[in-house]
Parts: sequence; structure tokens; C-alpha cells
Amino acid sequence: MFRHLIDQLQHLVDLHGFPPPPPPIPTVPPSPTTTLLAPPLHFHDYRWCFGNLENSVFENNCENVIMKVTKSKKTKKKQKQKQTENSGSNESLNEEIWRHFPEELYENVIARLPIATIFRFRSVCQNWNSLLTSNTFTRQCARFIPPQPWFYIMTHEKANAGAMYDPVSTKWYYLFIPKMPTERIISPVASAGGLLCFHGNGGRSFFVCNPLTNTFKKLPDRLSSIWSIVAVEMILNKKSNTGGYQIMLVASNGEYEVYDSVINKWTLVESLPDCIKLPLSSKLRFKTVAANALIYFLRSDPYGIVSFDMESKVWKQYLVPPPPLSRDLALVECGGRIMLVGLVTKSAASSVSVWELQKMTLLWKEVDRMPNVMSLEFYGKHVSLYCLGNSGLVMLSLVSGTMNRLITYDILKKEWLKVPDCAMGIAIGTAFHPSLTAIA
Repeated sequence: MFRHLIDQLQHLVDLHGFPPPPPPIPTVPPSPTTTLLAPPLHFHDYRWCFGNLENSVFENNCENVIMKVTKSKKTKKKQKQKQTENSGSNESLNEEIWRHFPEELYENVIARLPIATIFRFRSVCQNWNSLLTSNTFTRQCARFIPPQPWFYIMTHEKANAGAMYDPVSTKWYYLFIPKMPTERIISPVASAGGLLCFHGNGGRSFFVCNPLTNTFKKLPDRLSSIWSIVAVEMILNKKSNTGGYQIMLVASNGEYEVYDSVINKWTLVESLPDCIKLPLSSKLRFKTVAANALIYFLRSDPYGIVSFDMESKVWKQYLVPPPPLSRDLALVECGGRIMLVGLVTKSAASSVSVWELQKMTLLWKEVDRMPNVMSLEFYGKHVSLYCLGNSGLVMLSLVSGTMNRLITYDILKKEWLKVPDCAMGIAIGTAFHPSLTAIA
């Protein structure tokens, strides 16, 4: 456009010529009489017509002097042809680039996607469907742990059917585990690395499975003849080069044994030291937490906390009285802090409270309570509390008669959220970090 403007101006100059130059200014100072009688000098004021100059009649009429040039239909067609040719070349260039895109980068990107998205992407092509068997993809997935755990729930009536809740998308996913035995009462009791540990047949049988991939394993028979179990904990075996997991059981008589998936057998370690009073009560069984290589679980009579150091193999007991008017208590952990979640009942009102253990005084301090709007639903009713999960984010199952309400609680954010209704009914379950590559 600017070049066209210059061409138009040059054409005008060629037609009309330049105006005569102004007379030269005299260098010799004139005499006083000459100065008085001489007419004043008139300098010509000629300007070029550019858009950003001062206003004048000539400048305002520049659009009339310089005519607008419209593009013909032929030039428009040529430009469209060039654009289509350029777009076609860009598409072919993009196809060429993606054809040589490294497979490792594909796996790196896909491993960062949400689990539900990866499942949908498996139907794109055979290569993406076979990612679960790729060793490099397995290593990529191990690097990216989902920020929020999922929750697995089930009922005693259908042990091989369950449901998984994703708190990020707030959706339920229903699944079926065909290898799970249905003739026994089975409950999920622990989890680690995307795997779930199930307890069945009164503590005699244990099963491990990945609910996402349906990999299933029945563990060998235990060595101990004591079936009354008060605590179960599942951890990843980080010291072994081959990976795997370990499951620790604590019996009411103080015996504890450890299952190692690498050697696929149980090992009866020893009994608890004399400083821990026996027998351990089984009223609060299975509610354990792990924090900084330490395992904690509640005990009653006397009421307190039992801890076990996985590295030094040292047992300790802390006599900590429960909070007043509390029941249905469960240990949870957040950033190394030991917390307690339970019901508090006063007269006809029941609410869920959260306490934190004060390490100096060994007393529980209330740090949060469920909003009153959520508690009003249970006013005047007998309520039972079951806590799913024990770290960071927990799901609370509040049961009153045939009514079951599910609520998630974020310990760090102190956020209470209602969970959409689940078709499974009354929930028993645990939290787990979903993994597509964990093998039972």
C-alpha cells in the first residue's frame, strides 16, 4: 500500500512539475531603508500528503487525489490458490514431521494423561493399545503418580464387582473382577502402587489385584495359625532391584509376619516386644497409616497408638486417650502429621471431626469439623462412620439405616465435598493410586 502511494505521488509530480524554488535569502544585511520598503518575503508552503501530518484542506482531500485501487477477481483467485497450495504443503510437512516423531516422546506424553483418558486413547491404534506391555511406557508411568488417589468400593454381596471413584472428574467407574472368589466374605484392606490387597475367609486368605487391568493373584497360605488380625499394611519394596511389594500382618497375640512378592512367600518374623501390652484389641483392625517409613495403627484397652519402624525394626507404643464423645475413629496422615477422623455425638446431633496429634503432649487437638449444613441431615439419627483412605484425601461413608452418604475430605485444603451417588449401595473399601502397569 505504501509503495502504491509513492507511485501515485510520483505520477502527480511528473504531470505538474515541481513549484519554483523560493528566492535565496540575502546574505548581506540590507540598509534600514531597504528593510522598511522591501516587501516581505513569501515562502511557499508545500507539503507531501501523508496520513500523520498536520491537518490542512489538501491533506483532508488526499483520498480524492490518490485513488483507491480494488483487486480484481483474478488476483483474488490467484491468492486463494496460493493459500491452498501453502496449506497443502504445510499439511504434508506436518505429516512428515509426525511420521518421524520419536516413539519415546509419544509414551512420555501419554503417561502424563489422566488414567481415564489413556483408556480411551487405547482404541486409537494397535500401537497405543499395546502400550501396557511396553517396558519403556511402564517406566514412564512409574515417574508420574496421580496427584489424587482414587477410591475402590464394594459390597459383601458381590465380591467380584466393584466401583472406582475419580475425585478429579467426580465420576464413578464400575468394573468386574472375574477371578475374585465369590463364596467368601472379602474386604479391601490395604493398597500400594496401584494394587489392592483383599482379606477374606476370616483372615485365612489374601488376594492382590490391579482393578484397572484385572491382574489377579491369590497369595500362598500364611504360616501363623492365629487368624485374629488387628492391622494390615501394604508397602512397595523400594530396596529390591526387582521392585515388588510387601504386606505386613499383625495378629492379636503380638505375632507379625511379612509377605514378599519377590520371593512369593510369608515370613514369620517375631512377636512384639514386652513394652506393648497384649492382647491387641481387634475392634479397630486394619486402620493403619504409613508415614516416613513408620507404620501406625490404633489399639484399645489401653487406648493408644502402636508404631513400627520399617528400617530399624523397632516397635513403640503411645498411650493417647481418645477425644471426648468420639467414636468410629480412624487414623489418617498428611505430610507426616498424624491425624484422627471420627464421629462426635452430643445429644441428638452428630458430626465428623478431625484432630491432629500433638507430639509434645500426646493429646488430640481438633483442627476441623464438618460444616453444619452437611450434619443437619443426620440430626436425631444413629450414624455410623467408615473411613476410606488414610492419606491426604479421604472418603467418609456415613450410614444411617438404609441411607448412605459419601463425602470426600481434603486434609490440606480442609475441603468437604459431597460425592455423587453410587449404584453399589453401602460402601466398604479403600483408597489407591491408579496404575496401568502395576502387576499383582
